[in-house]
Amino acid sequence: MPPLALRGTVVRVGLMNKTATVAVTRHVIHPRSGKRLEQNKNYQTHDENNELKKEDFVLIRNCPPVSATKRFKLESILRSPEKERAARREQEAALASAASSSSPQPDP
Repeated sequence: MPPLALRGTVVRVGLMNKTATVAVTRHVIHPRSGKRLEQNKNYQTHDENNELKKEDFVLIRNCPPVSATKRFKLESILRSPEKERAARREQEAALASAASSSSPQPDP
């Protein structure tokens, strides 16, 4: 099998050790109606460090079989909504603390 890299979203993680299920979406044109349809396929992916979270957007690459169903390994995490939310919370907390310390407080 030639090298194959796919981008997809993690839909299931944590049920099996070092394994995540990645849904890869592709678009096809219906032969009769000509409409653009979305088709999904799930791939079992080897995640060596158990670092994937649900809804992460990842890049996976084919590899020699790791188990009976796993033929892909994690290449990189392209986007992680959970990490983005944590970074946004930290930024808002820093802004709030900076605003409260910069405002003058009256002495009683």
